[in-house]
Amino acid sequence: MKLILVRHAVTAETGKKLSGRLPGIPLSPEGIDAAWAMAASLANMDIAAVYTSPIQRCRETAGILAAPHQEKARTLQGLVEVEYGSWSGRSLKSLYRLRLWKGLMADPTGFRFPQGETLEEVRSRSVRALRRLGRAHGDETVLAVSHGDVIRSLAANALTQSVELIHRLHVSPLGITVLEVSDKHPPRVMVLNAPRL
Repeated sequence: MKLILVRHAVTAETGKKLSGRLPGIPLSPEGIDAAWAMAASLANMDIAAVYTSPIQRCRETAGILAAPHQEKARTLQGLVEVEYGSWSGRSLKSLYRLRLWKGLMADPTGFRFPQGETLEEVRSRSVRALRRLGRAHGDETVLAVSHGDVIRSLAANALTQSVELIHRLHVSPLGITVLEVSDKHPPRVMVLNAPRL
């Protein structure tokens, strides 16, 4: 399977707040326009299925990207955003000042977001979702819309990189990461955070 992972398009909060799993955060007009531009650039690809995180900004992005392929985006829980717990909805500026944030950046391996997940738990569930997709889709090309930390986790896993180094990978809004998944070899990173294919 060729898995095209796309981070959702921007919302009014992107880069300002840690939105997490909070409901009611749609794509911004700029995000909608950018998603339609990406949909046009992917329109000629033979995409067998489209999957999405259940979070609104991903569902909206996936719906736009699926439209040229006459596909309906299917929700896959393993692609859901990190549970940031009590940090959800806080401004990034306020989080950057916390000693805990500095701890997260210095040693993310054992860090648990307050009342939330660890990045190792995120990696485990997203890798399980990846394996499930690989079994279901064989040699097909599949598109999946998710979140920055989830996509970083999948790329880090394919690169056999520990969670400790996850923040060295950058994933932009609408950035494209492509993984090759096969039962003949471990997952391979073919593309990382490209603006277009």
